[in-house]
Formats: sequence, structure tokens, C-alpha cells
Amino acid sequence: MAPQLTAARAGVRTQASPAGAMPTSSSGVPGAPPDHGVQSEDCLRLNVWTRGLRDGRRRPVLVYFHGGAYNNGTVTNDLYDGKRLCHRGDVVVVTVNHRLNAFGYLYLGDRAAEYAESGNAGQLDLVLALRWVRENIAEFGGDPARVTIFGQSGGGAKCAALMATPAAHGLFHRVMTMSGQQIKGASIEIASGRAKTVVEKMGVGDSLRGNELAAKLDSLTMEEIQGGARAVSEDWLPVVDSVVLPRNPFDPDAPKLSETVPMILGNVHDETAVVSRGEMTWQTAPAALDTAVHQYLGPYTAEQVVAEFRSIHPEYTPQQVDIAAATAFRAWPGQRMEAERRAANPVSQRRTWVYQMNFQGVGGRAMHTIDIPFMFDNIALATGQIGTAPEQVAAANKLAATMSGMLIEYGRVGNPNGDSKDTGLPHWPAYDLTHRSAMIWERMPHVENDPRGAERVFAEKSHYHQAGTPLP
Repeated sequence: MAPQLTAARAGVRTQASPAGAMPTSSSGVPGAPPDHGVQSEDCLRLNVWTRGLRDGRRRPVLVYFHGGAYNNGTVTNDLYDGKRLCHRGDVVVVTVNHRLNAFGYLYLGDRAAEYAESGNAGQLDLVLALRWVRENIAEFGGDPARVTIFGQSGGGAKCAALMATPAAHGLFHRVMTMSGQQIKGASIEIASGRAKTVVEKMGVGDSLRGNELAAKLDSLTMEEIQGGARAVSEDWLPVVDSVVLPRNPFDPDAPKLSETVPMILGNVHDETAVVSRGEMTWQTAPAALDTAVHQYLGPYTAEQVVAEFRSIHPEYTPQQVDIAAATAFRAWPGQRMEAERRAANPVSQRRTWVYQMNFQGVGGRAMHTIDIPFMFDNIALATGQIGTAPEQVAAANKLAATMSGMLIEYGRVGNPNGDSKDTGLPHWPAYDLTHRSAMIWERMPHVENDPRGAERVFAEKSHYHQAGTPLP
């Protein structure tokens, strides 16, 4: 069901762990601190950091959505502590938890009228959180007219989906996606088929409809629902249901609904891991690549891809070639497509910027999730990603000051360049289809035109495929 506001109450409320709560799961961020608290269906919570209460200030508001696809994750983790952002730029930071997997995205709208919005309940949780921000953030010294939503991986995908969600329109005023994109949602046909598998796993008869279905679902424990959710792995997506989400978020074009909303789109250099048994060689690299991303390679064989990327990067090791190829075919295309479709519209083009994270952490790679501690300026909480060598930590902290400062300026004025010459960054051009300019985050940030251009051109011959949808 769609979420509902709780009744207003005075004073401070202290709440114990809900009955039936479970120990928390991993946040999914390598090297991050452990999560706090417990898993529970009672998960519609947000956290607020501010430097002033009811002081009449109108600070920019930064609202973060966590990763973990639409399946798992939490912001109840010290990595997302907003204290340093608050003190660096005098902003208000909000982080949000919401319903996930079957709790937030199980489509039952064709089985009972009261479940018409069920395939997007998790998205509606985010909408309600943003409504709460609009109505209450002034009490925390925040400006409800300057709300930035940002998220990493699945959190970025949620931001992209909200850009095409009418109920969210006007509740946010800037967007930043970090290694997260949402080109398509699940069709009703796909979502209904997925629901059939899940409810059968839960022990719910496929013939149940209406009140009987609701009564049976209400009788299930959290563990039984989670067991059903695991039957479809992690392929949960918002549903194009013509109720909450009327269209695919970025297909066939960028949503006109949010064409005037500024957007930063980023990804990291080594997004997609490729593993092999033992040390990877040129003989084993194709098989390892094929195992990792076969469905994304389109017309190419893994052998052809390895050969091409080896010619583009003759200095790369087999492992580096496989990671570059897997990233170019699987993790990077959605970000490129969203940027290109924004750039095709002159209204949104001048409000669109792209970045690429190249800073090398543990293992000499810019791995998926590595930009989180930089944007939050929480390097000390991510030594498992960054490393512990004093020189490495010093370089990371210097870059984190620049990146978090950029985020604050973006939240303040809606442009990462700010409105003065004091940002410490080179001028960051808006993205267009001629230059394809991108800010490169590394020890010395700089702008490049069409970074990894040869990889892009080669990979574009494969049709984009989004997890959770059929192969093209």
C-alpha cells in the first residue's frame, strides 16, 4: 500500500526495536563500517543533520538515497553521516530508508484494487519523505525550495525514476546520480510474472484475489515475505503501471517532466568486477569476461571484446582489460544513454553535467561505491576502500574536500561551477553530443572531452540491456 503520514506528536519519542526484528544485513559497500540497528518492516525513517534549528536560515538541503539496487541496503551506517558536509558548507543533510524488494516493488495491481500502487510502493516512500522535507525542513534551518536528491548505484536509479514520476514533481530541484541509472522500468507483464513466482514461493495461492489475497498476505511473517522475494533474485524494479509511473524513466527519451531540473551523472572507472580462478591470463580472460557479462555483449564474442580492448589499451593487464570491457558494456551504458538523451533536448542539455571517478583505492582501482566517502567527506570511515597509507589518505581527503565542496555548491545554486571563481575546480562544461565533456575526479581534477571514447564507440554496437528486463 502507499505510505501514510503519521499523526503529529509533541516532544521526543524513544522507540525500541520492533517485535520480530532481525539483525541487520551488510550495507553492500566494500570496506564500509557495519550497519546499525535491525531489519524491520517498520523502516520508513529518515535522519537529519543540521547546524541550526528554527534559526530562520534557508540552507540548501541534500537528500540521499542508498544503493543496493531495489533489493537491499540502508542509510543506517556511519558512512552516510552528514556532520562533515554540514560543517563544510552549512547545508542540511537528510538520508532516507524505504521499503525494498517484495515489500516495496511487488506488483499486485492486477489481483486487488487496493494494491494498484504496489509495484512502486518503495518509490512512494521516497515521495513521502520528500513531502516531509518540503513541509518540515524549515524547522531544521533548511530551504524547501533548494532540495537536491542524490544517490549511489540503486539510489541513483531511484533518483532517475523519480524524475519521471508525477507525484515527485516539484519536490526536488537538483539531481545527482552516482553509478546509478534507470532507463526502463518493469512492464506490467514482467512485474505480474515476477509476482506469480514470488507469491507461490510465499505459499499464497495463485487464484487468490481481492480481500482473500489481502488477508493471506497480511498473515505472512517478514521472513516468509523475504523468502518469497529471494525467488526472483535481485531483479526488482519500479513498475510502469500508468498509476505511479506512467512511462519508462529514460526511454525513449529523457523525461520532459524534469527537463528544467539540473542533473549531474557520474560513474567510476572500474565499475564492474570480473573474477577468475587463480591469476587471470590472456587465455582465461575471455571466459571470465563471458561469465561476468555475457548477456550484455550483444553481437560480440568475449574473444572479440578482449582483443579489441587489448588493442585500445596495450598497457593493460588481462584483469584490467576484462574490467574495462565489463564496465563499458554493463555498468556505463545506462549513464551514457541518460546523458545523451538529456543532451538531445536543448532545455535539459545546458543543465546536465557528467563526471568520471578515477581515484584509485585499494587494489589500484576506482571500484563501484568508491565515490560515496568522497561526496560525504568521510574518508576516515572508508579505509577499506581507500587504503591506510598516510600519503594515500591525505590525497583522498584533499579530493574529498573538493568533491563534497562541489556537491554543496551544486545544492546551493544548481550548478557545480557555483556562482564565483572560488570553487577550486576548473570550469566544468555542460555535457553535449559534440564534446562529451566530463569532470575527471582524480588527484588533480580536470575536464576531458569524450573520455574512453574508443571504448564507448565499440560498446555502442551492442544493444543496451537493463537487468530485470528481457534481452533485446
